[in-house]
Amino acid sequence: MSTPATPTVRSTDRPARIPLGHVVATTGALDVVRAHGLDVVGLLHRHRAGDWGDVCEGDALANDLALDPACPARVLSAYETAGGRLWVITEADRSATTVLLPSEY
Repeated sequence: MSTPATPTVRSTDRPARIPLGHVVATTGALDVVRAHGLDVVGLLHRHRAGDWGDVCEGDALANDLALDPACPARVLSAYETAGGRLWVITEADRSATTVLLPSEY
């Protein structure tokens, strides 16, 4: 008798926790995405759903607090990829989200 697999909850299955606004990417980030065939849309879905990736505990807490409309702040996610670390930053006013390399900040 086999055990049924536990369904995996993907970030695309979770509701959006943050609006992304206008999405842009730096040249460096796009070069990494293209060179390594990365799923940048998947990273944006994770960010939007509140999966902050590989940030420290303090940044994760700051992100969670920034979701409160009474005190919005910028939101930073960091993802380790085959091409190195990529950051996704949404502005405090939620007008834009940028995908970039840490060195481009």
